[in-house]
Amino acid sequence: MENVKEVRSICGYCGTGCGLILEVKDNQIIKVRGDKDAPVNKGQTCVKGAFAYKYVHAEDRLTTPLIRKAGKLVEATWEEALQFIADKLSSIKKQFGPTAVSMFACARTTNESNYVTQKFMRAVIGSNNIDGCNRT
Repeated sequence: MENVKEVRSICGYCGTGCGLILEVKDNQIIKVRGDKDAPVNKGQTCVKGAFAYKYVHAEDRLTTPLIRKAGKLVEATWEEALQFIADKLSSIKKQFGPTAVSMFACARTTNESNYVTQKFMRAVIGSNNIDGCNRT
């Protein structure tokens, strides 16, 4: 196909870390296949990794942070959004103590991301209130 470029990536559907090759044309993913050189999956993919990529281009996908101001969600810069979150967490921690803050980790993210999440909660917030949504 003309003007199609291949982009190596990692699947975002779970924490396994399967290597993917995205076929991209006009800034749109048109096909996904497993990366045969990836040590985790050696070219194999699950059905989600292979076919559930259309969410990337969904019209209703958030691409800019939103902050609620005067009861309405308004667009913000990433710096504003991160500062807003930091201020809120600091305020809650100061007013109610660190155990008033909790966080959910996710089975769909990497082990490294979940590790950083629990480390942040314990070292920065001072709370052991960490849970996951992957129990049955």
